[in-house]
Amino acid sequence: MFSHPWWLLALLVVAALTAAYVWNERRRRRNTMRFTNLGVLEKIAPKRPGRLRHAPVALVLVALTCLVIALAGPLATEQVPRNRATVMLAIDVSLSMRATDVSPSRLQTAQQAATEFVDQLPPGINLGLVSFAGTATVLVSPTRDRETVKRGIATLQLAESTATGEAIQASLSSIRSIATQIQGPEEPPPGRVILLSDGKQTIPSDLDAPRGAFTAADQAKQQNVPISAISFGTDYGEIEIEGRPVPVPVADSDMQEIARRSGGDFSKAATQQDLRATYDTLREQIGYESQEVDTGADWLMAGTILVVLGLGTAFALGARLP
Repeated sequence: MFSHPWWLLALLVVAALTAAYVWNERRRRRNTMRFTNLGVLEKIAPKRPGRLRHAPVALVLVALTCLVIALAGPLATEQVPRNRATVMLAIDVSLSMRATDVSPSRLQTAQQAATEFVDQLPPGINLGLVSFAGTATVLVSPTRDRETVKRGIATLQLAESTATGEAIQASLSSIRSIATQIQGPEEPPPGRVILLSDGKQTIPSDLDAPRGAFTAADQAKQQNVPISAISFGTDYGEIEIEGRPVPVPVADSDMQEIARRSGGDFSKAATQQDLRATYDTLREQIGYESQEVDTGADWLMAGTILVVLGLGTAFALGARLP
């Protein structure tokens, strides 16, 4: 891909120069062969360094090719960091997260994978942390201080109930607050919520209520903040409450709907390996964006170096460029 492809027509000039040089060399060789008195020829004709004499011209012709390509504006796709992005990690700490269907437990596995995610996220991104059970708490406001976020992840504590909608709304509020502080060409900067939960919302019971998860997902869509919903655990998970086993299956359908309404994506992580793979994908989506960049400077530098080498070789050989 080129931003100014019509400059490539100049390559025809380079091709013509190459053809002219080849023709001139053949004509010179024919004229030499017509000179029958080779003894006299050796005395009057300067010694030429064999095939090496073509090096200066070859270098200059290649240099011209590089310079023409540079003028054409060659484009390449590169991964550019989203240095103004804001990401909120919203982690469920309801009692169901102590289930051990994912070893050593759902919460511990989530903490380990989240810490790895934080370590590998590009440093320019603002990252915050929300924990939620019966209520949502912003443990860490968006910051570039990764150690603060990791300390928050390490101190997560289990509690009763699940207020998924409040967690999303708290995350959106944090993203709005940091957006007012960031100056740049885009308004607002890109934001995303990573929602990690294993259970069905219990407060309120209606997901379409003003504080419900579906309502919050609709708000995220309006604010252009997609939610990456990760359903964590298995259908056969259970915990013990007052000596009785209580089933705690994941609520995949609810999480899928939250992701759909927000314009985000849903993934199911039944194991620690699945969760890490999901985080790896998210890190690429959040941390970088693909942009076409002009690589003409590289071609310009190569062409300049080759011109210098061609001239230097010509001087060294005592030759001249035709």
